Amino acid sequence: MPMILNEEQNMLKDSAKDFCTNQAPIDQFRRLRDEESATGYDPETWSAMVELGWTAIPWSEDHGGLAFGYKGLGVVTEETGRTLLASPLFASVWVGGTLINIGGSDAQKSELLPQVASGELLLALALEESHRHAPYNVATTAKVDGDGYVLDGSKTFVLDGHIASKLIVAARTSGAAGDRDGITLFLVDAGADGVDITRTQMVDARNAANIDLKSVSVGSDAVLGAVDGGADVLDPALDIARIGLCAEMFGSTQECFERTVEYLKEREQFGVKIGTFQGLKHRAADMFCEVELSKSCVLEALSALDEGRPAEEIAKLASLCKTKVGETFHLVSREGIQMHGGIGMTDEFDIGFFIKRQAVCEQTFGDSNFHRDRYGLLEGY
Repeated sequence: MPMILNEEQNMLKDSAKDFCTNQAPIDQFRRLRDEESATGYDPETWSAMVELGWTAIPWSEDHGGLAFGYKGLGVVTEETGRTLLASPLFASVWVGGTLINIGGSDAQKSELLPQVASGELLLALALEESHRHAPYNVATTAKVDGDGYVLDGSKTFVLDGHIASKLIVAARTSGAAGDRDGITLFLVDAGADGVDITRTQMVDARNAANIDLKSVSVGSDAVLGAVDGGADVLDPALDIARIGLCAEMFGSTQECFERTVEYLKEREQFGVKIGTFQGLKHRAADMFCEVELSKSCVLEALSALDEGRPAEEIAKLASLCKTKVGETFHLVSREGIQMHGGIGMTDEFDIGFFIKRQAVCEQTFGDSNFHRDRYGLLEGY
């Protein structure tokens, strides 16, 4: 598959850009933050996104999807990143829906994926248990109890955890924390007895929560994938989620870069536009090159998903993409603040939102150091 968008994908991208610019601009994100919205997103905007079919893009038509592929979902997610659109799209579709699509039984996929596609079901992955991404560092226990299991433990940094109607909980049915084997995924109703959800305030205003599980009972039909084999579902699903997050980060990076360049063309100092200063031109040119390299990484990773390339290749691309896009977003968001000068540090200018979003995205599902190390291991070093 060529590393370009076809006509239909370009039309979808244009449609998404128009929607995000006109119906979900950064002003909406600012309002939700200032009003301390209980949900953290606008329900009407979410309903409109569902009507546009965005939540159904990657699934097969047998499960209520559009079978348009992850490249299609990627171009939509890129545009949401430009306006920092607050919605359950990432947590419910990229993460939760992908876990069900990969690890769910036919019955689970037939029941749950159409609900995700219709926007009725909001999902959240309860995985992390420390301040750093460590997908196998699972100490939450799931003990056999009759025909089911009893879950006990705590989870942190659960994206959209406080608005989810169903949680996908990673728990240990055997082995010790840090072991790849012995992890099992469970579908848990957010309102079940023993589930305590506390919303946390993220620096970038993205929804997240801490979750405590105390003697939470689930049936054997709540298992997603194989018992003790949760990592076989987690690994490919997390790679897809990382690539989706990179698409969002890339959209934010482009927007931050373009806003900065426009400011350089407008701002005057000593009677001339600061964009004419050679030093700033060089820095802008460096950013442009990094943005273009990041674009290639994202397109290649999305193409690999739709082509069904081997899992190991996708894993390498996911780590490469997360590292490269993460570093570029880091560079561009900080240069954006510096080139805006003192006013860039004020809340009046939207440019400050991007540096906050970068800080959170950097830690989500592994930072650059995590993925450099992982890439090396995947290459046999």
